[in-house]
Amino acid sequence: MHSINIEPTALLQAIADKTRLRILRILVSLPKEEACLCDLTDSLQEPEYNVSRHLKVLRNAGLLSSRKDGRWVYQSLSSEKSVKPFYRLIAEIPDLDQTFAKDLKRFKNELAKRSNKLCTKDGSDFERQAPRSPRKVTV
Repeated sequence: MHSINIEPTALLQAIADKTRLRILRILVSLPKEEACLCDLTDSLQEPEYNVSRHLKVLRNAGLLSSRKDGRWVYQSLSSEKSVKPFYRLIAEIPDLDQTFAKDLKRFKNELAKRSNKLCTKDGSDFERQAPRSPRKVTV
């Protein structure tokens, strides 16, 4: 295992976004679980490109680690001791509008769909269900 250097300002900037807080809140609530992109996309009901971008910021800040298994990349909480206080802080953020609770419920439903603990999807269910808005062309 290697140690990484955590930059405090990058870490604070990373948690200063609602979508990233939602991702972290899911993983902090189930610290032994790993999440693939499609699990998080469906849980947050956000487009894949958006969730992917936020995952990259969280990894670069040292808050998440990832492992590749075949074509899937699984995200999990970093094992770095220096970020543990931030996980506790995130767990204590009030859920006034129940956003975190709804995300967690959808995430648990996604985990229940897995066979043998691995993702078997071919992309996000949310992406397939989300209506595409027509592109406006200006002349």
